[in-house]
Amino acid sequence: MFKIKKTKFKGLLVVSGMCHGDTRGYLREILIEKIIKKKFKFYLISKSKKNVLRGLHYQLNKMQGKFISVIKGKIFDVAVDIRKNSKTYGKSFKIILSERNCKSVYIPPGFAHGFQTLKNENIVIYNCTELRSINNEYGIKFNDPKLKIKWPLSKPIITKKDNNAPNLSEIKK
Repeated sequence: MFKIKKTKFKGLLVVSGMCHGDTRGYLREILIEKIIKKKFKFYLISKSKKNVLRGLHYQLNKMQGKFISVIKGKIFDVAVDIRKNSKTYGKSFKIILSERNCKSVYIPPGFAHGFQTLKNENIVIYNCTELRSINNEYGIKFNDPKLKIKWPLSKPIITKKDNNAPNLSEIKK
């Protein structure tokens, strides 16, 4: 049975999936759309080595809800509320997602998302409510001091684009 936990962020859910293991390995149930009442149009997988930091990414116009699961490894996952009329605007939600804890997170549209990888090999699957639209992808600086995110590993491996992203106060509202 899936367990759904609401958070203080409207629409952001933590889903504990089912994992059935034995001496051969395991079978993991990740998502049943009707439980979280969302339809997903686009799926992608990222593979990263240890200490990679991806994000903080968000979309405008074609905003995506994202269901994030780790199928191998462990990540420190972060969602930042950038919905201008939200009570939790500018606040961040943080959670450890791993192959072992069988947790996933649904992040509704209007959040920036990122994660830092904590194991040598990390495979993350994203189920998205909208198709990818490269012209609508933006970022927020991962170490914006006002966000007060304490990333677990120092000296992250990060793209030039993500490293040069603006602070939250500098993005279009």
